[in-house]
Amino acid sequence: MASSYILVLYYSTHGATRQMAQHIARGVERAGMEARLRTVPGISAVSEATAPAIPEEGALYCTEEDLSQCAGLALGSPTRFGNMASALKYFVDSTSGIWMSGALIGKPASVFSSTSSLHGGQETTLVSMMFPLLHHGMVISGIPYSQTELLTTQSGGTPYGATHLAGRDNKRALDQDETSLCQAQGKHLATLAKKLSVNTDS
Repeated sequence: MASSYILVLYYSTHGATRQMAQHIARGVERAGMEARLRTVPGISAVSEATAPAIPEEGALYCTEEDLSQCAGLALGSPTRFGNMASALKYFVDSTSGIWMSGALIGKPASVFSSTSSLHGGQETTLVSMMFPLLHHGMVISGIPYSQTELLTTQSGGTPYGATHLAGRDNKRALDQDETSLCQAQGKHLATLAKKLSVNTDS
């Protein structure tokens, strides 16, 4: 496989999902792979509005090439009524060309999310984010229970993917368990991408 980076693609409103993405990227790099952080523009209620080609701050906007050439994907979004945010879904819905090419078939993918309340749809958001990835033929990777934080966390963290409890004001920082699980997810994803790459090349 020519690709040697993990794409960490996210949308963030208040910054928590962005922080999760950064920790996942650290985990990817600890596994010896490049992490490419990318985001998507927001959706405007005004049909004539257009986003600048380069955002004023944070990660660059994701291109089709970023997605199609990645060795693996970590997809993250805040929860919107138990589903991913519309801006991220809009981008994912536009990837039919990549789907037709089969560029993502056999590549590993994982998902992560942040919510204001503990039972605010973390797991349904994660699972719903997996659906388009399965349509792309990707191999879904979660967090194994060898990560003992899954058994001790009092906030975010699921075997389906890393999660974060942001609080009603969306200002609660990631705690140690949430941070560890994000980094473990990135490392696990990158390790799996390496193994799948070897199997594909041999």
